[in-house]
Amino acid sequence: MTITKQTTMGEMLRYDGGIAYVLMQSGMHCVGCPSSIMESLEEACMVHGLDSDEVLASINAYLESKAQ
Repeated sequence: MTITKQTTMGEMLRYDGGIAYVLMQSGMHCVGCPSSIMESLEEACMVHGLDSDEVLASINAYLESKAQ
């Protein structure tokens, strides 16, 4: 799966639950909130005042590290 800023929180977490840790480390502590599941990564970052490009880079770095 390719994660983009348009990927929903629910899709990401179903794909790899470890992404929750990356999101929490980035400052997004509501990853289990039912209302966030349908938000895109970009929307969730906007709500939390986070840079979506930085969060996406962290997620992709995590996924790449698992692939090695």
